[in-house]
Amino acid sequence: MRRLTSAILATALLVPLVTISAPAQAVPARRIAYGQWDSPAQLRSGTTAGTRVTAGRISLPTGTATGRWTSPWTSPGFALTELVASWSARTPGDSAVRVEVRGRTGSTTSSWDTLAVWAAGDRHVRRTTSSGQADDLGSVAVDTWRVPGGVTSYQLRLTLTRAAGQASSPSVDTVGAVASRLPDVSDVPTSRPGPARGVVLDVPRYSQMIHSGEFPQYGGGGEAWCSPTSTSMVLGYYDALPRPADYRWVGAGHRDPWVDHAARMTYDYDYDGTGNWPFNTAYAASLAGHAFVTRLRSLREAERYVAAGIPLVASIAFGPGELTGAPISSSNGHLVVIVGFTASGDVVVNDPAAATDAGVRRTYDRGQLEDAWIPASGGTVYVIHDDAHPLPAGLPGAPARP
Repeated sequence: MRRLTSAILATALLVPLVTISAPAQAVPARRIAYGQWDSPAQLRSGTTAGTRVTAGRISLPTGTATGRWTSPWTSPGFALTELVASWSARTPGDSAVRVEVRGRTGSTTSSWDTLAVWAAGDRHVRRTTSSGQADDLGSVAVDTWRVPGGVTSYQLRLTLTRAAGQASSPSVDTVGAVASRLPDVSDVPTSRPGPARGVVLDVPRYSQMIHSGEFPQYGGGGEAWCSPTSTSMVLGYYDALPRPADYRWVGAGHRDPWVDHAARMTYDYDYDGTGNWPFNTAYAASLAGHAFVTRLRSLREAERYVAAGIPLVASIAFGPGELTGAPISSSNGHLVVIVGFTASGDVVVNDPAAATDAGVRRTYDRGQLEDAWIPASGGTVYVIHDDAHPLPAGLPGAPARP
């Protein structure tokens, strides 16, 4: 080691020390793309086999008991590792819709994996998912198709069925999917407040907890019904709750009986619960007109929906002490409605886990809610809207206009 002479040392002592900071780590990219087939032209871009596209709907021709529609191969522009499909459909009488997905990368094409066998009611068909199916590139986790190695494109396939001799046909007017490739992180940088500061939407407040013990065959209310309760709050906002005749089966003595009805209409008999994301949006679409599952990258993106008058149902999870002011201490999976933002950017929600309807409205710290939402579910939301609240062009996580 070379020794410093006294002159050099004296000079060196006059030079101020410079602290070299480690380079800031780049925020991992969150790749999300929502694709949808909705317009007549978009639906006609798919391949039909025993189905037809008329009046903007996929249906079965007279005398046909089963048929298929297959989307074009679709590339989100990145190698997706997760996909959640959603749809808007009618299933009169004894009829149903099966939703499947497959992917490809390079020269490899996966098998078709079933995401759902769905019917609006449960008199003839029990709506189910089929977790597992880990036979090649992907597998199914309730409502989510997971492809650890990634695929560059995907196809959706719908199979429509009805009882032999039944005249009325099942039909689908919209089908789509959110594809994503997300980093595995435990927290995210808190986003800057955006265009919905000070905006709070007048969304009605319903508690899931007042239903504790009701209808065990549909999950038993209480902590199990956060999703249908949140969905019902948004339907109430649009004045699109089901008709009293639809929930007459609930019987007398039940408060907010439309929540019980929503639980029954979203119940997944394989998953044994009401938290299936696309089952909730399919139910909501039948009443409000439009609904789908997507993912967002931040609360700043969520603000653009609220600014347009559209509340969002957000899927979150949190541990003890991680969400100040929450009515429950922790949850490994919970749904709340983002209804607005304070002037400083904190998040106003309707949290159905409150003990009463009156206690549902809460305000959560922006950073805490973002950490409970983005890492836990990938920023998953239900987007539900009616014709009076159309989606503005360019919304993140929304379909591009045809």
